[in-house]
Amino acid sequence: MTVMMLGLVIFLGVHSVRIVADDWRSARIAQWGEWRWKALYGLASLIGLALAIWGFGQMRLSPVQLWVPPVALRHLVALLMIPAFVLVVAAYVPRNHLKARLGHPMILGVKLWAFSHLLANGRLGDVVFFGAFLAWAILDFRAARRRPAPAPAAPTPGATLATLVIGVLAYAAFAFWLHAPLIGVPVM
Repeated sequence: MTVMMLGLVIFLGVHSVRIVADDWRSARIAQWGEWRWKALYGLASLIGLALAIWGFGQMRLSPVQLWVPPVALRHLVALLMIPAFVLVVAAYVPRNHLKARLGHPMILGVKLWAFSHLLANGRLGDVVFFGAFLAWAILDFRAARRRPAPAPAAPTPGATLATLVIGVLAYAAFAFWLHAPLIGVPVM
């Protein structure tokens, strides 16, 4: 669990710079340039995520069970992942109504992913892993809502439909074909 926690500290720490030290971040970008900042940010994020995922896998080899969630919650998680995927996609599809209305759909998607996985997993490592992401997403969303938002581009029905279709297709691909081989746990 130590490796997983180190990875979470690095990954979520890097992603929290804007929450706790936005002025410092802006000064680094001005000093180093945007490209160098993004390269270092990306490298640290990748290292943290790799450690967190590897540590999460190691934790599952000797789990500490806190509670046994009802099987029905697995179905709820599968259902909640559909809007979570759509929200993540909405962050990247320009001019969709979800992004225009919500402002930060990626963070909301992470919140929904983390919360739903907390419902269906009762191991200590799961609680630490998904709980850390949920806590980070709550704080990040709060901080993001306080920053002045750029005016969103006028949303279009086509972009919104594309967001929904891509999100549902991404969910289906992950749920039916990728979750078990990548995560080691079948969705159902």
